[in-house]
Amino acid sequence: MQDKNKKGLIAKVESFFDIEKNGSSFKVEIIAGIATFLAMAYILTVNPNNILWATGTSDPRWSSIFIATALGAIIGTLLMAFLAKIPLAQAPGLGLNSAVGGLIGGGAGAIMGGIMPLGSALLLVLISGVVFLLLSIIPGGKDKKTGKVVALREKIFDGVPESIRIAIPVGIGLFIAFIGLQNAKVIVDNEYTLVSLVNFGNFDLYANGGIASQALVCIFGLVVIGILSHYNIKGAVIIGIISATLLGLPLGVTNVDVLLGKADGITWKFWENFETFFSMDPSKGGVFFAAFTEGIEGLDKDTLAASIVTIISFCMIDMFDTMGTVVGCCAGADLLDETGKPYNYSKIMYSDSIATCVGAVCGTSTVTTFVESGVGVAAGGRTGLTALTTAILFFLSIFILPVFAFIPSAAAASALVYVGVLMMKSVVNIDFKSIKNAVPAFLTIIVMPLSYSITTGIGVGIISYVVLSVIIYLADLIRYAMKKCEKPKFELSIVMIVVFGLFLLYFLTQ
Repeated sequence: MQDKNKKGLIAKVESFFDIEKNGSSFKVEIIAGIATFLAMAYILTVNPNNILWATGTSDPRWSSIFIATALGAIIGTLLMAFLAKIPLAQAPGLGLNSAVGGLIGGGAGAIMGGIMPLGSALLLVLISGVVFLLLSIIPGGKDKKTGKVVALREKIFDGVPESIRIAIPVGIGLFIAFIGLQNAKVIVDNEYTLVSLVNFGNFDLYANGGIASQALVCIFGLVVIGILSHYNIKGAVIIGIISATLLGLPLGVTNVDVLLGKADGITWKFWENFETFFSMDPSKGGVFFAAFTEGIEGLDKDTLAASIVTIISFCMIDMFDTMGTVVGCCAGADLLDETGKPYNYSKIMYSDSIATCVGAVCGTSTVTTFVESGVGVAAGGRTGLTALTTAILFFLSIFILPVFAFIPSAAAASALVYVGVLMMKSVVNIDFKSIKNAVPAFLTIIVMPLSYSITTGIGVGIISYVVLSVIIYLADLIRYAMKKCEKPKFELSIVMIVVFGLFLLYFLTQ
């Protein structure tokens, strides 16, 4: 009887997520969800460290922000699972958490005349989340092909030139690979060339889990994933991560003390920390509802202009980071329609904006779609069941943090590099014969990893596209006046011009 009920439950889950229709299976989706979680679990500890960079783990709010990070990831990823039904995961975004840390630690906060309370910074995040949601709801016109009403955010997406849309997943692929290579210390800092390959010939770098050992762990995991993928073995990504983790044991990269809960900063007193989180008392380390309990006190007429600029910056980063990440990951899963737009795009945007609002209320920075979702896609994830699995693991991580912290970042990095390989395939679809398309597409691709920002890459691509288009149009007008060519058409849409202006504002106010 239990077996029949189990089969019935599995059948309902498969039917709800259209797993068979999407060419996947229950097993593959579960494995993909695990792979996604392992690739992005680092955010659980990195996020509180980035927000509290000035005080670190000694700050009583550290454990509360850890819980807020997990809750933001759980809720955001569940929205992707059940609302958008897409194999994407969400969590507080890197970069934006550092921006919040700057606001409360003195960095950007210094511009505002002093250090801003965490609650005030979270209130700005919440306001930006409301703006995201409004952009996802307010109609922006009709789709020319389908005639359906589309929201402003979708209209902005439609206004991005095709060459840049194609270039986005390629740039994200390079960006993801670059992140992985840096996390694993394959690529290291260099005072002369900024970055360089780790010195494998320096045997001192292998001792005690040194950077050369970490690089070997990553490379080994990548080789395992590559070989298994060549033979179409399911679960190649997660097998590669586990294999790299095991290799890390004799090399000193994988720390058994983490699994036993003996490592510094990894011990976890669940109920005590949860009580602190919900205390709504900043002096005790509470961050839940801090946007309301202490949000207003750090904002006044002297900080109004800077606060508005901060909100616009948060909006720009989340909007274009999400747009780029979603397009890139969905392209890898063949989840784009004939126009190059992800399936359920409007619901993906709802999920993203709602998650940002919820995350701010819980006590963390902007929740956004993670590029590491591409790891799950590479493992075969095609439906919301992948996201559901990832969300469940984030929930479990609240209780058993040391188990998930056991996977070293070098092992997870091997999957990120492999995702970068897969996402390069779209580059062949870019029309490099047209300079007007080639230059913006190339800049979009190359600037993402070099600037460490998806938004910056898209912004540079769009600005260069508009500048080239305007100059070419004016030149063609002069040629037309001299009767040397046909009358040119001004091809830039109003949406494109507005986005161009917003990016100029974004870059000039950084």
